[in-house]
Amino acid sequence: QVQLVESGGGLVQAGGSLRLSCAASERTFSIYAMGWFRQAPGKEREFVAGISRSGRVTYYADSVKGRFTIARDNAKNTVYLQMNSLKPEDTAVYYCAADLTNSVTYVSQSPDYDYWGQGTQVTVSS
Repeated sequence: QVQLVESGGGLVQAGGSLRLSCAASERTFSIYAMGWFRQAPGKEREFVAGISRSGRVTYYADSVKGRFTIARDNAKNTVYLQMNSLKPEDTAVYYCAADLTNSVTYVSQSPDYDYWGQGTQVTVSS
């Protein structure tokens, strides 16, 4: 059982930046592809960004491309989401997720991940 704990959310003005972190309890962190999802009130959970086990492959939702960057540090069992040029429409609860996969390059963009964090609130004011 992998436990994921997100941190770094908060309130920021439009145009500002935040960096989310997700720490995993699993020492074999490198066997999981990792993803960030978000869910705004009244909306479905949506994919934001994902990174392969090796860190060499990343995917982003079109809405965040060029503004958000996902990265991982397997030595620290942590995945990050750097969010720049934030917009009010980025307001949501952000979730970290882990996907157990044999592939070092595969990244799922659907919410069929194996483990989820509790979420962290990001609010962007206009």
